[in-house]
Amino acid sequence: MPPKLPLLNLFSMKKSPHNKVEYTLDATDQILGRFAVEIATLLQGKNLPTYEPNQAGNAIVKVTNIAKMKISGNKAKDKVYYHHTGYMGHLKEKSYEEMFAKDPTEVLRMAVYNMLPKNRLRQVRLNRLKMKA
Repeated sequence: MPPKLPLLNLFSMKKSPHNKVEYTLDATDQILGRFAVEIATLLQGKNLPTYEPNQAGNAIVKVTNIAKMKISGNKAKDKVYYHHTGYMGHLKEKSYEEMFAKDPTEVLRMAVYNMLPKNRLRQVRLNRLKMKA
């Protein structure tokens, strides 16, 4: 029986500044969740034939007009964001309206963050998301 050879990658992209792909998206009249899914897909590179789950991808996503983004249903009043300070009993909560009024980019960033796979590449991919309110 011949020895087993390691599987070879038939195609892999080299990391280089020339391989970067930039997407510019306009958030005007977009629904928050559906828009975040689209951004997460682009950041992972799932729309390209060169997609590999263990690679960070090479896309840079620039989003503009985040303040004109919409949310469906009664989520503006019902949706709650939680944050724990680390001290006992210090669970803080803010409604979507409060968060969006303070910083709309943070609302979109959190939505995309939670839609990316929970692994070491999550922060690498999120760092390539550029936002402008």
